[in-house]
Amino acid sequence: MLTETLQSQLAHYGITDCSEVALRESLEAHIPTYTLIKLAHWPARRWKCRYRLMMGDGMYDAQSAAEAYARALLAILTKQGTTT
Repeated sequence: MLTETLQSQLAHYGITDCSEVALRESLEAHIPTYTLIKLAHWPARRWKCRYRLMMGDGMYDAQSAAEAYARALLAILTKQGTTT
């Protein structure tokens, strides 16, 4: 489940379906390659996150895969400056 803040930021760019699959597909439409890693227990405790998504120069830590996709997608859309 994404936070309301994250959902409203995505809605600003016209993304209203915040399911994991929809966010992954949106991300893949904007970037050709990324790496999503589910962290083992000790790094998850150390970094206080369960997933890490890496793309280009960016690294996005999150508690769920959907949150990682959303954070990366927001970074791309913000950089592109596209709004609907």
